[in-house]
Amino acid sequence: MFESPLFWPAHLKKNVLFVLDETLIPSKIRYIPVKNVKGAVLVIRHMKTRAFGQFLVVLNTFLLELNVKGNLIQHLEKVAQELNNSRPTFPFAEITGIILGVARKSYANGADVRIAVTKTIEGFLSGIRARRLQRVNEIAELLQSGDCVLTHCNVSGELAMAANLAKSQGKHVKFFVTETRPYMQGAKLTVWELQKAHVPVTLVADNAVASLMADGLVNRVIIGSDRSAANGDVANKIGSYQIAVLAREFGIPLIVLTQPSRGVATGQDMPIEFRCADELLIFGSKRIFSPKVQGFYPGFDVVPYQLITKAIAINAGL
Repeated sequence: MFESPLFWPAHLKKNVLFVLDETLIPSKIRYIPVKNVKGAVLVIRHMKTRAFGQFLVVLNTFLLELNVKGNLIQHLEKVAQELNNSRPTFPFAEITGIILGVARKSYANGADVRIAVTKTIEGFLSGIRARRLQRVNEIAELLQSGDCVLTHCNVSGELAMAANLAKSQGKHVKFFVTETRPYMQGAKLTVWELQKAHVPVTLVADNAVASLMADGLVNRVIIGSDRSAANGDVANKIGSYQIAVLAREFGIPLIVLTQPSRGVATGQDMPIEFRCADELLIFGSKRIFSPKVQGFYPGFDVVPYQLITKAIAINAGL
């Protein structure tokens, strides 16, 4: 099976975690070496990797920090706190809490904390990889020949891999991809990996979605999600909500790739991260608007479960 580099964008080699710098794609492929929690927090906050890649960073950071001298439990608690605070919308605390639980339990039972934590994380990573590959197959099965799919932002390799698999099955599927401003993850990442998968793809402006749907150019919408609520609401890259509303208006099914979670009851309970206004106002190193112009950039919005036609879920497995 074709595998996108975005499907598994971080890997541990000896005592260094190599994280794919997604901000450089499609110009170049470069991996950032991360050696400790400080480096991990930087790649998360600066969005060098996103979504699933950030979860890989969180988990592997515990492995990087296991050889500290002194009180290991206290140190891991500090690591967890720093990771949890790195981005408010992401439910890192659900994962770090489980790792801390394993560490505390093994310590209380007189077991080796390092071995227990290492086995737990390695087992989780192996399981999540298998479940993600299974979801790739589910998406490919869902796709039908003749589909024209709209997608927003990027779903960390799965959609491109499913599209390539569907193509190998003789299905003819086309994709429309939004720019996904201001980071342009759609233009830089999704278009790039769909091209690598040899799948037809068209880049469209973020504000062209209604026009595409009104003209009958798309018959399916597939997006990812960064967080889920117990009632089925999901948070995804800003712009997802308006796409969901339009899909309902035009009778187009909306499929969401998601992770079940009971950390919050509804989408209204999710903290929404607000990015720095400069990410809207500065292009490269140049400010492109008057200094008096302000910027407003919520990183995510919430899609209510009522607007979701189908959720293809993957359980974290911890």
